[in-house]
Amino acid sequence: MSARILVMNPNSSVQVTAAIDAAMQPLRLPGGPAIDVDRLPSGPPSIGTQQDVDGVVMKLVEWVRGDDADAFVLACFSDPGLHAVREAAIGRPVFGIAECGILRALMLGERFGIIALSGRSVQRQQRYVRQMGVAERYAGSVPVDATAGETAGETAGEAIRERLAQAGRRLAEQGADVLVLGCAGMAGHRRALEEMCGRPVVEPTQWAVVAAIGAVVLGRG
Repeated sequence: MSARILVMNPNSSVQVTAAIDAAMQPLRLPGGPAIDVDRLPSGPPSIGTQQDVDGVVMKLVEWVRGDDADAFVLACFSDPGLHAVREAAIGRPVFGIAECGILRALMLGERFGIIALSGRSVQRQQRYVRQMGVAERYAGSVPVDATAGETAGETAGEAIRERLAQAGRRLAEQGADVLVLGCAGMAGHRRALEEMCGRPVVEPTQWAVVAAIGAVVLGRG
């Protein structure tokens, strides 16, 4: 049986899940692992607060325990329950999109900035960057004051795209030479934002899945 990667959206939004699924299409390669994208129907419509993050952790743990995928990707920029889910996966690789997106950004430039959903998202991102030990290369996070669903997909609208671009330009002024999208629902805006902001833009779910493909194909070592 061919290998399978499960991309787990911890919120319940059908629109965000569809945006994530569309972003996976270039990575569905002939002969490569199958890439499934699914959502948590009992999750919140958007992960906005720390309570939202904490509230989905055990649900994700149970989801992983009951699924036979070869690798998992947590498609939320808060990386909810990353270490708990890794325990539940019992040796199968689990990737958080924030961790993977930030690590990818460090390969592309000296300083990175994150386009965030909200002020509360910024607080979590600041903590996470400190925990990863990369604060010296962090130019900051700028919120767009939106929900995940409002940013999702190519059809999310020019108004939200301009708000994302404004955040990206502000980060560039703060010294960011690489931008990271701080929500999986923003995936459909990556190419446009690169042109609008004049900076490389990392779509973190794609890079987490790239890491998962490598782990499945090459082995976890």
